[in-house]
Amino acid sequence: MVLCADEKSQIQALERTQPTHRRHGRTTLFAALDTAKGTVLTPCRKRHRHQAYLDFSRQIAKNVPLEPDVHVIVDNDGTHKHPRVQRRLAQRPRFHVHFTPTYASWLNQVEIWFNRITQQAIRRGTFRSVRELVEKIGQYVHASNTHAQPFVWTATADSIFAKVQRLWERISGTAD
Repeated sequence: MVLCADEKSQIQALERTQPTHRRHGRTTLFAALDTAKGTVLTPCRKRHRHQAYLDFSRQIAKNVPLEPDVHVIVDNDGTHKHPRVQRRLAQRPRFHVHFTPTYASWLNQVEIWFNRITQQAIRRGTFRSVRELVEKIGQYVHASNTHAQPFVWTATADSIFAKVQRLWERISGTAD
């Protein structure tokens, strides 16, 4: 089983009134996308810290089948590499974490799902409270999971590798 996991932090509950926007707080959305089904497992938390990520990893463990092993794709965020998170993963050998290369979090398919929820449910929405925002996110997740389909890459593997190579050359200083 392959899950793509990440967080969308500091989602603001904005009440979009004229002429100003009132801010009512924010939430962090954790999401694990099942690449084979296109479904997501999502809790919202007040903060983006390793403790919240540990809670999220426990939720993942409770909601995946006991077989097969679980491969989790994550970026290089500090919450994913925190020592307590690493210790917890070491105690669960059926969970295998794979980090995307630095500056390549776009390879993680959950980023596509984050873009969709942002465009279709969060951006331009008006929310009088964080609770209202979290409810809207929950409604979107339910609808998304009801009609879930796996994402299909439209780029070829060769074009992705070429893009990664160009990026590597640029950041390592070896480009012409």
